[in-house]
Amino acid sequence: MSDDKTRCGFVALIGAPNAGKSTLLNRLIGAKVSIVSPKVQTTRRRVLGVAMRGEAQAVFVDTPGIFAPKRRLDRAMVAAAWSGAGDADRIVLLVDATKNRIDGDTRAIIEGLKKHKRTAICAINKVDAVKREGLLKLAAELNAALPFEHIFMISAETGDGVEDLMTEVVAHLPEGPHHFPDDQLTDLPVRLLAAEVTREHLFRQLHEEVPYALTVETEAWEEFKDGSAKVSQVVYVVRDNQKAIVLGKGGSRIKQVREAAQAELIEMLERKVHLFLFVKVRENWQEDPERYREMGLDFES
Repeated sequence: MSDDKTRCGFVALIGAPNAGKSTLLNRLIGAKVSIVSPKVQTTRRRVLGVAMRGEAQAVFVDTPGIFAPKRRLDRAMVAAAWSGAGDADRIVLLVDATKNRIDGDTRAIIEGLKKHKRTAICAINKVDAVKREGLLKLAAELNAALPFEHIFMISAETGDGVEDLMTEVVAHLPEGPHHFPDDQLTDLPVRLLAAEVTREHLFRQLHEEVPYALTVETEAWEEFKDGSAKVSQVVYVVRDNQKAIVLGKGGSRIKQVREAAQAELIEMLERKVHLFLFVKVRENWQEDPERYREMGLDFES
């Protein structure tokens, strides 16, 4: 930043599923606030991450990947993504370089940007995995599809090019007071953040359909005088056979998930955490308005 004016604005990260939005958000913030998993469509909430650069505060909206919605939950996630983009001062479209071309989802997003008459910065991600000629060809194809403000080549995983992107993002944020305290990383309440951590570890352990048929809620949070906390969470699935898969043989899988999530929470919160997980079947949780409110999504989308 060349000036010392106080700036603050909302920045939407949009892109096709698995383009690397959550990894980039965590890299920009310098801490983990969004679920990161190799599976697509893992982000359900509009997680806000807050990053400071000099006197500028960038408030990031990590939207769910925009894709062709099939189910009610999908429709709510896509509606949340476009809502996040519509409210933002700057938009960053993340494109997966390993696709070597503009895929159908990204093309649909570009059409959406045109329809909403929005400009955007383009960040081509995972450039460390693609040859230079392929990157230049993809950049030319993107520029032909939409006149982007800038196109950056980045690797959210290694951090290459990310600070150049960040410098451009904050340079044109509106002047004005900061929305959040300078040391605040996210507006996600700690109970929700803890549930997201457990959900990520479930995603890592499970395969195919089961992850999308589950949700995690923090039911109880008990603080103790020694600074430790007892956290009780419920993993909701829609069928009995899914409950058996989540539990694993003799409870082995849920034990691994609990240990991994507990270790991460201890590191994240810098305190002792005792995590307890329970698995319950709730057949219609994906049709329950209350669950959508928990996730910050609009049931009527």
